[in-house]
Amino acid sequence: MSDDGYNIEQIDTDLFITVSGPPGCGLTTLCEALSERLDCGYVSGGEVFREIADDRDMSLSQLTAEASSSDELDRELDRRLQRIAEKWGDADNAFILESRLAGYLAADHADLRIWLDAPEEVRVDRTADREEVSAEMRVREVIEEKRYETYYGVDLGNRSFYDLAINTARWSPEMTLSIVMAAIEGYDADADEGAFETPDLNL
Repeated sequence: MSDDGYNIEQIDTDLFITVSGPPGCGLTTLCEALSERLDCGYVSGGEVFREIADDRDMSLSQLTAEASSSDELDRELDRRLQRIAEKWGDADNAFILESRLAGYLAADHADLRIWLDAPEEVRVDRTADREEVSAEMRVREVIEEKRYETYYGVDLGNRSFYDLAINTARWSPEMTLSIVMAAIEGYDADADEGAFETPDLNL
């Protein structure tokens, strides 16, 4: 057992896994624990967004403000994430990509698409120590949903696209990890009859 209570036994897999969901649903907690268990790389959309800010010598707040007035930054972020997905999708190694659009951006490279969520009041409470207040968080979510639908015709409210959808308010982080690990360990490529078709995104 590790110091945080997770079973550190590693699982041998080469699955490319995408994890998506709104702020406060436990994305980082799951991805970090999953990365440790699978002994694999993990990239988040937030990390790539910070890289773009550094490349442009801008603060995160400055870049966020600029992104709200143009689709250029959103598309740049999505293109970078797509390139990461293409690179690791062809590598035959386990990898985790996290962002709101990760499942779509990874396209056919994704072996397992996961959506995390939790009731809004739970997510607000979990993010109480962040600079963003609950009203701002909800406004940003609505704006992002409209953007993705306008840019790419993606309906983030449609959960049927995902292989696994988990309400993280119902289980502890350890149990959420256990649910995902059970799906990974139980995956049999020979028995796989196919994922939902991934729509093409015009980036």
